[in-house]
Amino acid sequence: MLVLNVTYKCRPGTMKTFLDAVLAEGIDVASRAEDGNFRYEFFLPAAGGDDLLLMEKWRDADAHAAHRLTPHYARLSELKADYVLDTVIERFQAED
Repeated sequence: MLVLNVTYKCRPGTMKTFLDAVLAEGIDVASRAEDGNFRYEFFLPAAGGDDLLLMEKWRDADAHAAHRLTPHYARLSELKADYVLDTVIERFQAED
């Protein structure tokens, strides 16, 4: 299983707007519906701030690679261009 912790470092004051846009467009719902997806959830920092955490779990690297070819992934990339300064991805291999 492939586990990803994705931290979006948003432009100051735009994190909530970015998250609202992602949710309004159903990017989270479409990602969860993909074959091989076990988790796709956003988390807000308890102390506030401009970082947004996305936790993803995929069956394997192939399932994640297929995700990266979807229209909703492309749309996420477009939204990131407007709101995100940097993206930090931590990858972990986990046993089933």
